[in-house]
Amino acid sequence: MEKVIEIAALTKSFTGTTVLDGIDMFLGKGETLVVIGKSGEGKSVTLKCIIGMTEADSGSIRVFGKEVTSMNEEELLEFRKKVGFLFQGGALYDSMSVMDNMEFPLRKVLKMTDNSEIRQRCQDTLDAVGLGEVSDKRPSSLSGGMRKRMALARTLVVHPQVILYDEPTTGLDTITSGEISELILELQEKYNTSSLIITHDMSCAKITADRIIVLSGGKCSAEGTFDQLKQHDDPGVRAFFKSF
Repeated sequence: MEKVIEIAALTKSFTGTTVLDGIDMFLGKGETLVVIGKSGEGKSVTLKCIIGMTEADSGSIRVFGKEVTSMNEEELLEFRKKVGFLFQGGALYDSMSVMDNMEFPLRKVLKMTDNSEIRQRCQDTLDAVGLGEVSDKRPSSLSGGMRKRMALARTLVVHPQVILYDEPTTGLDTITSGEISELILELQEKYNTSSLIITHDMSCAKITADRIIVLSGGKCSAEGTFDQLKQHDDPGVRAFFKSF
């Protein structure tokens, strides 16, 4: 399997507390990797290290074969055009319409200038997530599930090769959470992306994961499919799957 992300011996501490203690993991091309673990185990920190928002203390992060930890600011900006990051809260601009939110990364990140091309790409992406009729609304007027769809659309509109999801179903009811999880898979196939998902939602993990990694004590303590980990020898690992 071709590896689009490779992490080796990654460490990160904050004020003397070790959060990541030499973790190793990879994401294969076209794969959905889900990372689970208790709060404070470094799941979101791992994502931020991958995207260069948090500087690792040591270790290697290679994305598309290039070392992220040694990139300068200009190289990071170019690299981030290929890697979408779906923030837990969506990071939407409530002062802008849905369409203006969608256009923003195309104009500011990709430096696109053709208004017709920009509008068409935004509309096509909104249609893909089922929000084709809300382009003139403000994000604050949308339901929680619609805001998640919109945040996903804004991430996809720049056509990233990899998407990093930080708790994509947080705050949603069970039905909407399932719909978002299924949508992640549909869009991954449609846009030919690879996905790394951080989640506490084991239903989301079950729906989306090709492979799951459990973070514990700052290390990757277990790895496998949903069914394999459900039968794991370690009761601490099995505890995540006790409802299934």
